[in-house]
Formats: sequence, C-alpha cells, structure tokens
Amino acid sequence: MPAKNNLFLSALVICVLVLSVVVCASGQSIDNYEPGPDSKVQPNVPKGEVMKFTFANSRIFPGTTRDYWIYVPAQYKPEKPACVLITQDGIKYQSPIVLDNLISRNEVPVIIGVFITPGIMKAADGTKALDRFNRSYEYDGLGDNYARFLLEELLPEVQTKKTSDGRAIRLSNDGNDRMIAGESSGAIAAFTAAWERPDAFSRVFSNIGTYVDLRGGMRYPSLIRKYEPKLIRIYMQDGSSDLNIYAGDWWMANQTMERALTFSGYEVNHVWGDGAHNGKHATAIFPDALRWLWKDWPNKVNKGTSQNQTQKDTLIPGEDWQLVSEGYQTTANAAVDAQGEVFFSDIATKRAFKIQLDGKVAPYNAKPSSGQAIKITARRNTKIVIDSKEKGSPAPPVDLEFNLVTSPSGNTYFTEPGLEGASKVWLIKPKSQQVVVDSGLTHASGIAISPDKTLLYVADQASHWVYSYQIQADGTLTNKQRYYWLHSLDSMDQSDARGMTVDRDGRLYVATPMGIQICDQVGRVQAIITTPNGKVSSLTFGGENFDMLYATSGDKVYRRKLKVKGAPAWAEPIKPATPRL
Repeated sequence: MPAKNNLFLSALVICVLVLSVVVCASGQSIDNYEPGPDSKVQPNVPKGEVMKFTFANSRIFPGTTRDYWIYVPAQYKPEKPACVLITQDGIKYQSPIVLDNLISRNEVPVIIGVFITPGIMKAADGTKALDRFNRSYEYDGLGDNYARFLLEELLPEVQTKKTSDGRAIRLSNDGNDRMIAGESSGAIAAFTAAWERPDAFSRVFSNIGTYVDLRGGMRYPSLIRKYEPKLIRIYMQDGSSDLNIYAGDWWMANQTMERALTFSGYEVNHVWGDGAHNGKHATAIFPDALRWLWKDWPNKVNKGTSQNQTQKDTLIPGEDWQLVSEGYQTTANAAVDAQGEVFFSDIATKRAFKIQLDGKVAPYNAKPSSGQAIKITARRNTKIVIDSKEKGSPAPPVDLEFNLVTSPSGNTYFTEPGLEGASKVWLIKPKSQQVVVDSGLTHASGIAISPDKTLLYVADQASHWVYSYQIQADGTLTNKQRYYWLHSLDSMDQSDARGMTVDRDGRLYVATPMGIQICDQVGRVQAIITTPNGKVSSLTFGGENFDMLYATSGDKVYRRKLKVKGAPAWAEPIKPATPRL
C-alpha cells in the first residue's frame, strides 16, 4: 500500500478514536436523555392517587373545556394545607412517580399536583367544523389572564374534590408553597403566572421555554432587566437543537432569559443540553429541579438585587413602600407645596386632602389667597384655582380631572383630555385668559416640566408616547416631538399613562398600569417599579427633603423614600448633568 494511503488511514483512525473519546467522555449522544431511579417506581414507596376531572365553567376563557388531573400523595393529611405543583399540558416529567419518591425521603414537602390541559372550545358540529384551540392564546400571551384562571377558577374547583378515601383537598394559598412548571408554551405560561402573581407562585420550572415572538414573549428579557426583582426562583432547561423558526430561536431566547434573570438578581439555575424541542432532557432532570426549587423550604424565596444602574441610583436597599392612607378614589393630580406637603383629591367626595410632613392626612380647602380663580369654558365651565400667594405653593386644582403644572414664571399648563375627540394643552398666564398651546393629541393626560424649566412633557395615554415641547420665552410651545417611548400591557393597545413627575437629575417618572416607568433624559424607560397594590395614577416628590416619592394608587396613597430628590415644576431651574446617549 502506498505510504500516502497509509498516512491517510492512520489520520482517519485517529479522528475516529478522538470522536469516540469525546462521546464517551460526555457520556451522552445527542438528545439521548434517560430518566434516573427517582423517575421510576421504587419498592416500598407509598404511592399517591391520581384522579382525572373535566372543567368547563370558565368565565375568563368562556366556552372552553379542559381535562385536569389531581395527584394526592399518600402522606397528605387534610388537617394542613398542602404545597402545590401546577403543570401545563397535563401530566409531565413522570411527576406522580417522582413526587412519590422524593416525598417519601423528605427531599421535598408534601405536594399535591394539579396537571391541566389547555382549553378547547368545541365546535357545534364536529363533523363540519373545527374546534377552537386555546393553547397559544392561554399560554403564549403576556398578562394575568392565565394566573387569574388558576387562582379564581381552577384551584378553587380542585378544592371541592376529595380523594377516594374521603380526604378533602386543601391547598396552601402562600406563593412560597407553590410551584408551577411547563414545557414550551406551557413554560412561558408558568413563568407568566409567577411574573404576574409572585405572591401566588414563587417557584418555576421552565423547559424549552417559548420566550420568542409568538405573542410577545420576546419582551420578557427587557422587562426582567427593568423591573425590581420579584420573589421568584426559577430552574431552566433547554437544548442546542431546539427550534429555530419564524418566531425566533428558542435556544438563544432561553439563554437570553437566563442572563436577564441573573442580571436582575433572581435565584436561577439552568441545565443546557443538546436536545431538541421535546421533554426528554427535562424529564431526566426533573427530580434535581424539584430538589433545587424546594431547597431550604419553608424558608422564603430570596429577593435579589438587580444590576440595573437606574435602580441603584434611585432606590434605597431595604426601603420599601409605606401606606400613607386609604379609603379614597384618587386621581391624577397630586401636587406639592414649598414645604414638601402633598395634596391629592378624592373623586368620591370631591374633596382635596393634604399629607403633612408627619405623614398625617388632613382635609384641605383650596381657597385662593392672593391668587385667582379662572374659568375654563372648554369643559363644563369648570373653575381652577391658581394660588400665587407664596412662590412655589400652587394649590391643587378644584376640578379633579385636570392635570396641571405651574412654572416659576407663574405660567400654568394643563391638559384637557378632549371634547369631541379634540385633546388640548392649555396655557394660563398670570392675570390673563387661558390659550390653547397645542392640540391634536389623542388623549392628553399627565404633564410635567423639566428641572431646567425649558421643556414641557405631556403624556398621550391613548398611545405609548410622552411628547416633549420646548417652552418659549412667552410661554408658548414649539418643537413638539414624540420623545418618551413607554411600555404597554399586553391587554392594552396604549400605555394609559397618567400623572408624571421629574427628579433633579432629569429622570421622568410616569404612572402607568405597568407600574412607575422611570425614563432617562433621552426618552428611554430604564426601570419600572410597582406599588404594593399594583395601581398608580399620580406621582409627586414631597417630604421635608423632597426625596419621598408619593403615589396615589386606587383607594390608597403610598410613599417611598428614594436616593434622589424631586424637582417641582414651580421650583427654580436646575440644570441636570449631560446624559449618556
């Protein structure tokens, strides 16, 4: 045989040997995952009961029918509410067997499993028409619909059932006692339920998660980085052979999610493999995932610290919201005076209230001293009080539906939501009649002035924009621009932005249903913080040092001490530092 051929054969043999060593060293050929002993029936382990039911009475997903199974471990005693595992797409990961084994060894607490299929709306005549399949609608979409379905409908239904030996099923209502899991679209459904209601679901198992653009799931990494960390512990799995189709690359999306969660300080663990879009790998690792997710229970899941710089610059570690008062129907026109006392109005009683520096709330009568009461003829002959007795102490408006700011020059700007679809921005000059300085916005709402008093900001709640105007020497506006881009809830086509305020560094704080969106000077949302009840309609800085952020939130008023100080519209100009572009 020629020497050249000998060399070729030798090289080929070496390559084969190297490949063999690599495969043997990994102990794994592609997507060849096998469950271990924890996923197989073991001798002398008490076996739980699995019961099947059908649910067809949903109000949140009307007309749908679905099957669900309840697993009840042998060790369960109804005297104490059990921990919960919820899984989408029915029974996955050989869960009943795994739970039997791990519960018997006290490696996880006593857990009742609830395994649910997605809803189907049956066609009137199945021979002529197709059913409507709700899986993508229920699982892939962002928002709280699926969490509400579980909490308001399915889990209460589960607790009406009994085991074959008569044990009533009682489930813990504590999110720390609940885990939710899913595969593919079921995984993003599990994460969304925890994201929307971390008080109800604190532990998440996600395999081959669909964090791509089917119904907006690709937005999660950005939102995770902007929101304050939530009480969620998550275990993730995916494989390098996962889907790469029109909606996105599952493999890359899962890694992007994991990096966002790590950046934001979450308790996150992950196992990456080479598998395809299936449950093989997840089933093999499920026992380990359960052990990790339930480690140190009943201790609470930890709330981490985000690397988000805006959160670091504005929020004080350990300083949370304080309830100031409750029992109102608050509006979007909170105001502050020169002493740092805060004013807000109550729609129900049509009265104004003052929050004193000691935190106590007292009635407030907006009576002009040396100011003026100006009638706005464009809207129900409403009167608005402009109090100029003490510079920097404008009284809150008598009309509860207007948003207004008063500049150091005495010019007052306010937004009119619209009469017959014509939304306006008005200017009231000292001792003169009001004039319209802009029109054409769909629904003008919140309003604020930059710390240097050169720019006016107006939110259009029917869009995701906050407009920026340059204020001229005579108070009129020019150079209008759609400047601040806001996030919107998945269930809404607009931001529904309400009250706004600014700090002395030039950040804009916007009250929206998604929370308080904190924007930098160049128009980007950099952080989002939420109030305890998830609502917010107006914002203002107040307190003795103007470092207390006040938020009217439905029937409650909250405040939170921040690292930064507010810049009221009436205060003297402050020039912020040049922003990073």
